Amino acid sequence: MSSEEKTLNLTIRVWRQKTRLSKGEFKEYKVKNISTGSSFLEMIDILNEQLVEANEEPIAFDHDCREGICGMCSMTINGLPHGPLQGVTTCQVHMRHFKDGETITIEPWRAKPFPVIKDLVVDRTAFERITQTGGFISIRTGSAIDANIIPIPKAVADRAMDAAECIGCGACVAACPNAAAMLYVGAKVSHFNSLPQGKAEKDIRTLAMVEAMDAEGFGNCTNYGECQAVCPKGITLDFIAQLNRDYATAKIKGIFKSTGKKRAGG
Repeated sequence: MSSEEKTLNLTIRVWRQKTRLSKGEFKEYKVKNISTGSSFLEMIDILNEQLVEANEEPIAFDHDCREGICGMCSMTINGLPHGPLQGVTTCQVHMRHFKDGETITIEPWRAKPFPVIKDLVVDRTAFERITQTGGFISIRTGSAIDANIIPIPKAVADRAMDAAECIGCGACVAACPNAAAMLYVGAKVSHFNSLPQGKAEKDIRTLAMVEAMDAEGFGNCTNYGECQAVCPKGITLDFIAQLNRDYATAKIKGIFKSTGKKRAGG
């Protein structure tokens, strides 16, 4: 430990739930001498070592890369998905952002489509099922070299890359009072709909993914903006607006197609 690092004594109030069907509850634990240079997940590791030594079951939580890339470290800290900092995942939060003697409350994502598996681990496969309905391009685009034959303006490529930054962590759903998944679906749809390779299936993709989202039980967007505020990758509400436009266009095209009518001048 460097001379600049201090230590904290904390009370950790964490949600414990053995199985998906069991009743959960908050339990409190004391941790001492936590370095302010430790990450939040390292603090939980230390707490789990303490629990194991006391012959208690460690806290179950998701994690993988611990580099802010995968979004697996999904937990709500003091009421905020991923914690008190903006633009970061839980694993990027360090203990220097907390105070000595503080009580920290840790919960799993709270949303019906994300049922708790155990403690802080939730089932986010609803996102995967939505993506499976249209989050891909099935038309032939050739090899990597051939694909470059299609010129893509930089502004279009930049927007597609901005949308592709979504890591599907689910913080947007956890923060939304309606448990809406519009920011996630908007990013996934916009990623492909913005590119020329994805426009061939644009309408089908949009309708399929929105219908899958509704079937999973996610709520409707009412423009609270909490999703944008907690997104660790800075996905903006613009992508929800684009999703709404793409969805409306696809529905109108479907109506004209089913009735045999044409647009004025079409």
